[in-house]
Amino acid sequence: MKTARVTPSLLPGFGPALGVTLLGLSLVVLAPLAVLLATSLRGSPGAFLAAVTTPRVVAALRLSFLLSLGAAAVSALLGLLLGWVLVRYRFPGRRFLDALIDLPFALPTAVAGITLTTLYAPNGWLGAPLARLGIPVAFTPLGIGVALVFLGLPFTVRTLQPVLASLDAEVEDAAASLGASRLETVRRVLLPELLPSFLTGATLAFARGLGEYGSVVFISGNMPMKTEIAPLLVMTKLEQYDMAGATALATVLLVASFLLLLLLNRLEAWAAGGGR
Repeated sequence: MKTARVTPSLLPGFGPALGVTLLGLSLVVLAPLAVLLATSLRGSPGAFLAAVTTPRVVAALRLSFLLSLGAAAVSALLGLLLGWVLVRYRFPGRRFLDALIDLPFALPTAVAGITLTTLYAPNGWLGAPLARLGIPVAFTPLGIGVALVFLGLPFTVRTLQPVLASLDAEVEDAAASLGASRLETVRRVLLPELLPSFLTGATLAFARGLGEYGSVVFISGNMPMKTEIAPLLVMTKLEQYDMAGATALATVLLVASFLLLLLLNRLEAWAAGGGR
């Protein structure tokens, strides 16, 4: 009777691997977050609530959430269109366009902010004609939205692209042969397959926009109550040595990001289950 040979694993056992993982996670993620929470909750709950409910903080949080949500929706729609074109069509420059989508990942956010500000300033290449039409971009909420779309678009494209590539065009042909219109094919065949990834990409873009600082600091103008978003206000409070106010606002953003990650995990589980 032959006994099966067990190939020794190059990786350590479960115990050592889990210990190293938890140690690294604690040092890099958990410890800084614990310090942030402890610092923000050092005072009374009333002081924390007062710090995050001042008119300036409320205005910054409202602007951050609304612009991040709007930019995520635009990024998701553009990402779906771009992903569809890149997957379904072959044209000159396709590979260059596909590589160009990843530029916001590699480009330093401060460089992106300076570039967008130069383009959309009142005397910029794109900003000047838009200003003549009565559509100012730089130093307005619209400019912040443009920056957030620029950063969020790669997340939506790269989330949707593999799903679009896995869709069989013959299924669409079969639906058409059975008398389905294009709208019915989209609603009954394509949308159920794309919706989980569509929502996942939009959630990633929203989370990215909510915490963005570098690409927004220049194009926003950082005007309190007008174009000041929450991450910028955190930096302003730190520069003013208002540690309590900065950590309280950072805690709100941290909780929001954590809830978004939980939502993202649920969406990924939904996608893995076929949207059920």
